[in-house]
Amino acid sequence: MQRKAHRLVAAPVAGLAAAVLAAGLTGCSGGSGGRGGDDDPKPGPGESAAPAAEPGKYRGLPEPCGYVSRETLRRMLPGGGEDGDQDAEKLYRGQPTITYDADRRVGCRWNQETPDGTRRLSVDFERVVSYQAGVSDEERARQLYDKLADAAHIPAASSGSSDATPSAPAKAPATPSGKGTRSPDKTAKGAKDAKDGKNAPKTTDAASRPATTATPPAADEPELGSRTLDDVGDDAFVSDRLTAGGADVHRDVTVVFRAANILVTIVYHQQPTDRTRVPGSQDLQGKAHGLAREIEAGHFSN
Repeated sequence: MQRKAHRLVAAPVAGLAAAVLAAGLTGCSGGSGGRGGDDDPKPGPGESAAPAAEPGKYRGLPEPCGYVSRETLRRMLPGGGEDGDQDAEKLYRGQPTITYDADRRVGCRWNQETPDGTRRLSVDFERVVSYQAGVSDEERARQLYDKLADAAHIPAASSGSSDATPSAPAKAPATPSGKGTRSPDKTAKGAKDAKDGKNAPKTTDAASRPATTATPPAADEPELGSRTLDDVGDDAFVSDRLTAGGADVHRDVTVVFRAANILVTIVYHQQPTDRTRVPGSQDLQGKAHGLAREIEAGHFSN
């Protein structure tokens, strides 16, 4: 039976500061889970606690495996079986991520293996709490989001900036140029190397040409590349990484968005059995982007 998702509730401001501090004394810090590498400063023995900044809008996290609808899972993990089938129920039920503090971070994983290949989907929620004097939970979440965007080399990804790169249109050029293309190879050089068979297996931004051992997506499936998104949350980006060549051909699309003091990370992976076929950028990005909008509309609308 499909679990019923719970809507996140905005926290009342009055009387919440003490609860926020208490919730953050154990478990992961606001910069945990590889989101920045440095812990938030906390008062040591003999030191007085710094005044609490403005608490975050959201004070709890959902039951993560119930946040994605069955219809969406069927689109993203096709061929999983019919309702009532034991294997299908196990697949679509998902596996909760093991965390040390479910009040601060939760997630769910779906892994599918079929004769056509492997697909993996994960959704993680992190509630950020700041321990820095004068820094609100939301500001700390914005700082962590910026670190993630910088690590993913997202063009013009500074949160809240007016010159952020807008979402690419559905019919973007197959080989983007300029901002958003991070491969050092030029098109002409790439074509020559492909002809000479010099391209070694490598991981590239989706805007780069795939290795010659794999067949590129059709012309009507453009490479969208990594970029900011302007229609999800307060800040959002998509990172598109393609590995093609030899025995390893797969695409990993990651969507990260911030809603006040909550960071949501969606990772969508596809690895086909037929190594001559490259998973399409538009297909994977479209489904991951759609899931991000579904989560935001259903659970961060208040």
